Amino acid sequence: MKRAEASRWFFKTGPGEYGEGDKFLGVNNPGMRQVAKKFPGLPLADLHKLLESAWHEERQTSLFILVHQYEKGDEAARRQIYKFYLAHSKRINNWDLVDLSAHKIVGEYLLDKPRNILYRLAKSKNLWQRRIAIISTAAFIRRGDFSETLKISKILLKDEHDLIHKAVGWMLREVGKRDRLLLEKFLHLHHKIMPRVMLRYAIEKFNWAERHKYLKKA
Repeated sequence: MKRAEASRWFFKTGPGEYGEGDKFLGVNNPGMRQVAKKFPGLPLADLHKLLESAWHEERQTSLFILVHQYEKGDEAARRQIYKFYLAHSKRINNWDLVDLSAHKIVGEYLLDKPRNILYRLAKSKNLWQRRIAIISTAAFIRRGDFSETLKISKILLKDEHDLIHKAVGWMLREVGKRDRLLLEKFLHLHHKIMPRVMLRYAIEKFNWAERHKYLKKA
């Protein structure tokens, strides 16, 4: 009960908050992963039911299973799971659900394919679809491909939601770990209009003097 209450607070489930109305059972991540391991081959029809659940942990467990199936599947299975994921993207409706799955399904699927869908998601009115768009690019970043991250970050510069500011800043920071000069070039062009949280996340690995310089100019 205490864990469920803490989760309702942590994931902002109050009136007008981003997780409004979400319900929690109080199961922790290891517990959900254990359940997922017991049902690795659960059919998509059953995963659909779990994603439609009012309980956060049931949706999260379904995503653990879906990611596992994607990683173990052949090309046909991966395509089916990718399409299923996008069709249910509005039910992947909290930041932890997006962050555990978007890059592992959408990002991985699009590694060698056109990525137009990410730009449509980035312009969506739905908060979670916009977060899926930027978090999916983590799969590209890990392969040294930064173009989509920077382009989508630019689209989201004026986004009004704090969860998008944090996600974009996080992905920019990941780019900077691999190509510091490219991140600095992006910051030179955009740091004055970046939301402060986004900027703070992006420059988190800079030394104090460098962070102070950017924040002072912002």
